[in-house]
Amino acid sequence: MSLVSKGSLFAVALSMFGTLSAQEHTATSLAQMAEPLYQWESRIQYQTLNNGLQLRLLPLPDSQSVSIASQFAVGSRDEGSNERGYAHLFEHMLFKGSEQAPGETYLQTIGAYAGRFNATTWFDYTNYFLTLPAEALELGLVLEADRFQRPVLTAASVNSEIDTVLQEMAQSVDMQPYARPAMEHLLTLVAGTSYGHPVIGVREDLLAATPKNLVQFHRQHYRPETMQLSLVGALHSDTLTWVEREFAFWQNTTPAPIRDNQPLTIERGDHHGSVTDTRGPWPVLLLGWHTVPSNHKDAAAIALLERYLVQDSASLIKQTRLSDPDQLMVISYPLRLELHGVTALALVPRARASLDRLANNVKVLIDDLAQTPMSETQLNRLKNNWLNEQLSLLNDPQALAVTMSATSNQDTLTPLTGPWARIKEVTPEQVQRVAQDYFKAGTVRLDLLPPWYKRWGKHVLEWLPDSWADSLEEKLL
Repeated sequence: MSLVSKGSLFAVALSMFGTLSAQEHTATSLAQMAEPLYQWESRIQYQTLNNGLQLRLLPLPDSQSVSIASQFAVGSRDEGSNERGYAHLFEHMLFKGSEQAPGETYLQTIGAYAGRFNATTWFDYTNYFLTLPAEALELGLVLEADRFQRPVLTAASVNSEIDTVLQEMAQSVDMQPYARPAMEHLLTLVAGTSYGHPVIGVREDLLAATPKNLVQFHRQHYRPETMQLSLVGALHSDTLTWVEREFAFWQNTTPAPIRDNQPLTIERGDHHGSVTDTRGPWPVLLLGWHTVPSNHKDAAAIALLERYLVQDSASLIKQTRLSDPDQLMVISYPLRLELHGVTALALVPRARASLDRLANNVKVLIDDLAQTPMSETQLNRLKNNWLNEQLSLLNDPQALAVTMSATSNQDTLTPLTGPWARIKEVTPEQVQRVAQDYFKAGTVRLDLLPPWYKRWGKHVLEWLPDSWADSLEEKLL
């Protein structure tokens, strides 16, 4: 038995008190940081129209502009077997004419007001957003309501946008080294599911699209009950009246399609594949892990683990680049999906490092995360960084409107603070557990390889002393 003096006991007690005080201080600091989210959220006006459309209004008294953001619950997962790419194609079509704004009228009108607009399509949703001067709010609502409810599709406009999408596909997929073979290989891992084909579409389905097909797709999926509409900025006193006038009488009489909302069942385990591309300039290691849907109880802990592993500037993998690095570049690809989740990393090796070495480096980091919980200090830093990103939305009305229109069902009345409420409750033990359950449970590895002669040259460099390899690498790259 060891003896502890009264002085030592007092020192231990003081140190314990100091630790608790520091933790309480950190929690207080985070709560104070988050206060603007609660303050801004308290000013949001919520309303659900009789047709099911969800509306959120956030007036900003000092603003001179207004941002309008809309999200529809339609994405590539809703496409039929011959409709692969329709959601993305239809996003393009909604800029090409409606009953009250035919042809290029929408683009010309928004341009005349120096408005900013764009749209995105994803597996689960399609989003539209624009920012206009405050005096153009009523006109903006008229234009948005008209194109969402009454688009006009002609053979000429459809064929033109099919060409545009195919050009986009060529530039973003087919002309990029590794992109097409890697995408096709990875999609085989979820073949037969609603996520089993690319968002951008499949060439043969796009070429077969007709105005009649697309009109039917619109009638099925563009519905008021699947729409979230958010307005942020200088809101006129008649804003609600204008919204109700333009949207409240929208009724979709076509039977609603049944949307499969069952999470994917993926058997976790190690998978190792490779693809070779003659245009590949250098080998790349792609690593991935199947995680959970965006509304899963573990999603918040996984989001913080992703930050700790690679996303934050002080993440584990980025720290390894500060001294004697094995990789030239690291890119993170977290996929937030309603029915599934994926964490993916792309790592570009130094000339002296093999892909096996990079894969083992990451494995060691994950093994450590799964074996030993991170400290409260480390976790609070991750929460602090997450919170800072959320707070930055308050300085960008358009980004804020987009975020509000993309609110999940669990956050219907807490679009700004709901996600934070889950993040702040994550513990070091939870992060450790998700590392064990999802990251150690199986890794998807895909080696992206250049032609044989480039691989042979790199293998030679791997066997040289590091200083020689580094010197030759600089000359080669």
